[in-house]
Amino acid sequence: MKYDDIVVPDTAACRLALEVATEFHSPSLLNHSIRAYLFAAAHGQGHGIAFDAELLYVASMLHDIGLTKEFDSHTVPFEEAGGHVAWVFGAGAGWPAERRRRAAEVIVRHMWDAADVPEDDPEGRLLELSTAMDISGRQTEEIPEPLRSEVLARHPRLDLVKEFAACVTEQGTRKPDSIAAGFVRGGIADKLARNPLNS
Repeated sequence: MKYDDIVVPDTAACRLALEVATEFHSPSLLNHSIRAYLFAAAHGQGHGIAFDAELLYVASMLHDIGLTKEFDSHTVPFEEAGGHVAWVFGAGAGWPAERRRRAAEVIVRHMWDAADVPEDDPEGRLLELSTAMDISGRQTEEIPEPLRSEVLARHPRLDLVKEFAACVTEQGTRKPDSIAAGFVRGGIADKLARNPLNS
């Protein structure tokens, strides 16, 4: 599979989601969000997994928006805050309530353990996997080398290792019962630093 083989939906909602992500994310988090979609879609296409490309794209662009200062929440984990933003975004895009709920659900579930994401949620499963690939390095060997090289060349990691480790550590410190706190205790900073995608 090559970069140009990946289905990237071109809808009004997708264009606006990218605009929102570009406005509020740092360059490192923006590239991470784009890679999250590309790796998710490539895996889905390569393994014959049917998925809603628009829903997955929007969720990918907004999945970490709860880490930004503008949308950070002091009361709920960052993935739940991101889910709330996605629900509101979907309302603005004219999506029906069920589709808004699904966008929020996919974002919340990207932080779950893979085994806990329901089989009937392909977008949630794909986003969980792709973000794990990009952050902790899980299953990166499944990304074909030519595709991996082109994705990283077009959307480099920049300061992701340092920046994401700091964001998640700060979230975990303020929200000790959150999944982010569990990731910190599980050594997420070290996994980020050792991710094969860094090289």
